Amino acid sequence: MRRAFIAAIVFAMAWFPAASKASVNPRGAAITQLLLDKSKRTLYLLNGRTVLREYRVDLGPSPEGHKQFQGDGRTPEGLYYITHRNPGSSYYLSLGISYPNQQDREYARQHGRSPGGDIFIHGRGPMVQSPPRDWTRGCAAVTDQEMTEIFNLVAPGTPIFIKP
Repeated sequence: MRRAFIAAIVFAMAWFPAASKASVNPRGAAITQLLLDKSKRTLYLLNGRTVLREYRVDLGPSPEGHKQFQGDGRTPEGLYYITHRNPGSSYYLSLGISYPNQQDREYARQHGRSPGGDIFIHGRGPMVQSPPRDWTRGCAAVTDQEMTEIFNLVAPGTPIFIKP
């Protein structure tokens, strides 16, 4: 099992270089990339190939498969980037993910649909205190306390690889 995880990290590292803007974690190592493993419902914060933090996440109600259309309840898969920090999120704090990319928009257009958008890593906020599993609309959600830590450690521009 650990060997499969390490293989996934090595695979993810081949997809993207270290972020140009990295934030610093309290131990002094920059967060250079994120890995979201949907099947394990786990978000990893990495420095190079070293996992510095990991968090259990909730996804959307249809977590299998790549997000294709607005309202499909899926989380995208592939290489994206953190676009911005949102301190005024309805879900406590959030980090924007660069979905949809050009390929996502083109696929949806070919099918006469909208790809959707507004995919985030976010907390729960005051209205979601004991959520069921996979309650988001395609985002990755953590507790508010965990989101505070992630928000302070991850800078816009940081790559995130989302694997099935």
